[in-house]
Parts: sequence; structure tokens; C-alpha cells
Amino acid sequence: MEKSILSYPDRGPWGNPRYRGNASGRLYKDLFELLRPGLFVDPMAGSGTSLEVAREMGIRAVGLDLKDGFDILRKSILEVVGEPADLVFSHPPYHDMIVYSGKVWGDRPHPSDLSRAGSVEEFADKLHQAVLNQREATKGGGHYGVLIGDLRRKGRYYSFQAELVARLPADELVAVLIKEQHNVSSAGTSYRLRYPRILHEYVLLWRKRERGVYQLLATMATAQKRRLSGTWRALVRQALVAHGGVMRLEELYRALEEGAPEKVRANPNWTAKIRQTLQRYADFEPRARGVWALAA
Repeated sequence: MEKSILSYPDRGPWGNPRYRGNASGRLYKDLFELLRPGLFVDPMAGSGTSLEVAREMGIRAVGLDLKDGFDILRKSILEVVGEPADLVFSHPPYHDMIVYSGKVWGDRPHPSDLSRAGSVEEFADKLHQAVLNQREATKGGGHYGVLIGDLRRKGRYYSFQAELVARLPADELVAVLIKEQHNVSSAGTSYRLRYPRILHEYVLLWRKRERGVYQLLATMATAQKRRLSGTWRALVRQALVAHGGVMRLEELYRALEEGAPEKVRANPNWTAKIRQTLQRYADFEPRARGVWALAA
């Protein structure tokens, strides 16, 4: 992997080619050769392409997936795996481009299925939290990342890779690779389009710096003022995930205050912002006086 533009016309022998949306195993082979992970974790393993490649190369690999009972929005990857990984890489849905629960697998929609998010904004918030969870499960100096595409819908273009780059720590981003798409279902369909058809995806890679998850607030909140609401929601959710799903409000204050940027810390309304976040979103529910939990 010497160039930032990737193309894999042949997906290779790994995984199930009939599983919708799966990526070429040759991408994972190149990633593993580049990064040389001792332990690899895929928290959205799908048909298992990445795991087959890793094990063939002698790499310890752990695969998790919502269809198999792992909920990346409610469970800590690190807690389930039991040790931090050298590489935590996922291939999430591109919002509802392919709907998974109740379609590709299962007999009903799952509330934590990213492809079932009710809006692009909700999808972006949940994707952000999922990647924060990946980051938490990565060793200091290790890598975390995603393969993600963009979406055009009703005349609007939604760049999920740009959203992730803006929301995550700028000083940890190490690579943005463009990957050409091959053998997509729409390739044989003729469209009358004003703008070019999307036939590319992005490989985004970050290298984790040695700092706690709550210190991310200092980097992220400063860089994304207009996304602050979504950032608070993701951080509050991840704080609860990291503490078993239940926290007292004062514990949540202390956790999120660590490493907060001066502008946020000096804001006399920052604790009100946390309370507003807890009360605004159905993600959270009160359990007792001063105790909040992830909604059931």
C-alpha cells in the first residue's frame, strides 16, 4: 500500500460474496501488511472477510457484530475483547444505502442498527460514537479506522468521511485513502444524473495518542463548534458505556470535565448542557434521583 488511491477489481476468496456490502479481502490484506497488528478487532465483522484474511496471515483476530449480539452503541469493545488491540477497523453501513436488520439478517429492525437510523444526523452521531468506542479499544500508538462511503439523497450530498474527520481528533488522523468501488449493484443501471455517480469509498486511519477518552473533549469541542450538540451526545453516551451504562450525574460531570477545553470549562452553562443532552435525547433515561442510564 504505497499510494493513497486503491483499486481491487477482484474481491478475492475471503468471506461470503453474497453478503451485501462486504469489502474486498485484498484491502484488509494490504492494511495488515502495512500496519502489522498483533491483535486485530473488527466490531462490524459482517460475513467475516477481514477475519479470514487476518487468520490466514497469522494475526490474532476478534470479530464482533450486531447480528451476533454485540451492540457497539451499548457495549464497550475493550470490555468484551478483554485487552486493547493494535488495530480496530470497521466497515459500517453507509446510513440506509443497505438496510441490514430485518433485511440482510434477522426478522425485525434492531434499534442500534446504524442502517436503521431515522435521519442522516442521527446516523452521523451514532457513527461518531461507534468510532469513539473503537478508539477506546485501541492501544496507545495503535490504529483505528473505518471504510466508509458517501451518500447522495434527494439532491443532497452527505460526506460521512468528512463528518468523521471533523469530529475526531485532528492530531490522530494519519491517512485518508480513496478506494475505487467495483461490482456494485447500481453499475449496470442507467441513470440520468446531474452530478457524477459515487463510485468510491474512503479508508480513514487514526493513530491513537496516549490520553484518556474524556480528554478528547479538548480537541473535538474546539474544532467543531457547530457540531457541539452531537459531540456532547456521543461523549455522554460513551461515558455511560465505559461505566457500565449507569452513572450518577456528578460522576458524569467529573468525567467530562477532565481535559475539557478552557472555553467549555469557563462556560457557566456547561453542566446545564450535559443535563440538556440527557433530557433531550431518548438515548438516556433517569433511574433514580441524580442517576442516569442508557435507555433500555
